[in-house]
Amino acid sequence: MQIPIKCGCGGECQEWTIVEVQGVVEVQPAFKDQFQNLEIGLLCRPSSQETYTFTVGYHELTGSKVPLKKPLVVLKKVENGTSDQEIVAAHKRVELEVVGIIRQRILFKTRPKALISRPQQPVVKTLSST
Repeated sequence: MQIPIKCGCGGECQEWTIVEVQGVVEVQPAFKDQFQNLEIGLLCRPSSQETYTFTVGYHELTGSKVPLKKPLVVLKKVENGTSDQEIVAAHKRVELEVVGIIRQRILFKTRPKALISRPQQPVVKTLSST
C-alpha cells in the first residue's frame, strides 16, 4: 500500500525540538485522564548561554542542545472519504501530512537540583510604650 506524503506548510516546515529527560515523569492521580495541554514544568534558556533549565515542581534540571545524527519528521495522518459508501466499505484514502522536522534535542542528563525556598519570616509587631 502506498501512502502519499505532502507538506502542508507551503515551503519551510516548522522546526521542532525533542526534550529528553533521564528518568520518569509521573503524573499525580488527579491528572491521570487530562494529558492534553498538561503543563509539567517551565523550560527556560538564559539569553547569554547555551544551557537550558527545566523546572518541575521543586526540582531544576540543567541541559544542553544536541543535534540529532539523522533528522526526524513529524507526521499527521489524514483520512479522506468522499462518500458514505466508501466509509462503510472501509476504503478510506489515507495521506500523511508533514507537520514539522526535528533536527535537535535538549538533553537533560544530570540529576535534578532540589530547589528549597526559605520559609517566610514571621512579622513581629513592636509595641511602643508611651
